[in-house]
Amino acid sequence: MAKAIMIQGAGSNVGKSMVVAGLCRVFARRGLTVRPFKPQNMSNNAAVTSDGGEIGRAQALQALACGVVPHTDMNPVLLKPESDVGAQVIVQGKRFATLKARDYAKAKPQLLSKTLESFHRLAQTADLIVVEGAGSPAEINLRAGDIANMGFAEAADIPVILVGDIDRGGVIAQIVGTHAVLPNGDRDRIKAFMINKFRGDVSLFDDGMVEIENRTDWAALGVLPWFADAWQLPAEDVMDITSTSRSGDVLKIVVPKLSRIANFDDLDPLAMEPGVSVEIIEAGRPLPGDADLVLIPGSKSTMGDLAYFCAQGWDIDLFAHVRRGGHVLGICGGYQMLGLTISDPDGIEGAEGSVAGLGLLDVETTMAPFKRLADVQGQHLASEANVSGYEIHIGTTEGADTQRPWLQIDGAMAGASSADGKVEGCYIHGLFTSDTFRRAYLEKLGGASQVNDYGASVETALEALADHLQAHLDIEALFDLAQDIPAPSPVSG
Repeated sequence: MAKAIMIQGAGSNVGKSMVVAGLCRVFARRGLTVRPFKPQNMSNNAAVTSDGGEIGRAQALQALACGVVPHTDMNPVLLKPESDVGAQVIVQGKRFATLKARDYAKAKPQLLSKTLESFHRLAQTADLIVVEGAGSPAEINLRAGDIANMGFAEAADIPVILVGDIDRGGVIAQIVGTHAVLPNGDRDRIKAFMINKFRGDVSLFDDGMVEIENRTDWAALGVLPWFADAWQLPAEDVMDITSTSRSGDVLKIVVPKLSRIANFDDLDPLAMEPGVSVEIIEAGRPLPGDADLVLIPGSKSTMGDLAYFCAQGWDIDLFAHVRRGGHVLGICGGYQMLGLTISDPDGIEGAEGSVAGLGLLDVETTMAPFKRLADVQGQHLASEANVSGYEIHIGTTEGADTQRPWLQIDGAMAGASSADGKVEGCYIHGLFTSDTFRRAYLEKLGGASQVNDYGASVETALEALADHLQAHLDIEALFDLAQDIPAPSPVSG
């Protein structure tokens, strides 16, 4: 019978995803069949799954930590924000609807039944499921109808471990405060706590651990020091991307931080290169004039982010960059923005209509209801390097510059390039994970790759993360807290 344990946070960004990934690897190394699970995730950083759907990329990394391919059951509800008040709702890998927060709350009973369905189906293939919460259970104003934290834990009848983040300060208040505001049933469901991101001498927090234990009656599982190799793992937030570059870098890649930036894992392999500087440009800052490459990433709202791009004055900066002979790469939504026009006749992304693009590629994009989700393989035409990646987009792009493709994907020509070859675009995410392609692309820009095996680097980091957790947490006590998953019971909705 499968067991389960749920990792919740005393706040957002406390490191839950990384802890879950580490635990998945710890228990997989012990010979257990382990599966990650996150009932509800909010992220525009998605991964394509083996069954043809999409889930949060953090769960894809956790699946890798388990040694299995990602599946939609690992993240049955994915919210992809399209505006400040609405999000596209992905249920078991497929688009369910685009809903505002109030309407989403009404849909939660139906969504809870789907999360439990996926959870119990996953349990049929596992010895242990490590569940990740979202945000914090202390947000008791959201408790009614909750499917992400205690609402799911209660429905699935599984125990919870709470993670606090000491790096941002106030960790005692985070955990003790969570204990204070939770209703009795939820408070009793939490069995233990751990502290994450400690810098310095861990023994200095011994008294703090005792205080938390005394004030909560929850067991202490340990203090995790800051994990220095975290930068080698795919980033969950774009601002977590850390370049390894030093002064005197050969190449400078700048990336405008779009308001609905999506699938920015394209940047991870580049950021790992010692000879490359990857600089995320936030709103209000100009695109640096000394960039070698401007990379326009994916977007969950292409037309909205095009307006945002121009509102920052980045279009003017980009045109100056091109006049100086700089290179430009647009991926997915960024590719669409580089064209002459973007049309949305059905109002899929918002209001119906058409807008002018940046005009750097002679192509036109038309949005359509069908979303392409696929893992792909092919070749970079100039270098003959093999490439692999994934597509996750709506819309088709056609025009004269598609007659200058630079990729062959699944037997067909793909991508578009300008006459001088310095402006390129494509729909393929994940290209830079290919070592031979990344090497060829950086050489074209005048640089060189120093990372010979990106995939092995991620594996090494996962192994180091597992070692880190093993060294600093009471893993045996944690495993003993996992409970058998009860048989599913009917859920209304």
